[in-house]
Amino acid sequence: MATILHITHQPNWQAALESGAYQTPTLAKDGFIHCSTDAQALRVANNFYRGQNDLVLLVIDTDKLIAPLKFEGPINPQTGQAEVGVNDLFPHVYGAINLDAVSKVVAFPSQPDGTFVLPPI
Repeated sequence: MATILHITHQPNWQAALESGAYQTPTLAKDGFIHCSTDAQALRVANNFYRGQNDLVLLVIDTDKLIAPLKFEGPINPQTGQAEVGVNDLFPHVYGAINLDAVSKVVAFPSQPDGTFVLPPI
């Protein structure tokens, strides 16, 4: 089983449980849901979620995803396009994440200094 991670706020995950699928505003804006590998998750968390405490990590089984998964360069915020020639490719899910692909949901609070430590997954 190959896995990828997605950082989200607990209420967003709760909304997914109620609606039957996980979606984000970036799905409508960028066309995909941003995810990370285990090696990328801390960098993403510390750059974009510093100090937030209502977060969870969705552990996603890529074999069970219904939506297409592509590994691409990070999105340039100015152009909205994937940066080509970047060696660090991020997993992007091109559609809603079906709930049965989420194998685990792990609490992901920040440390007292606002940074994160990756919990056991």
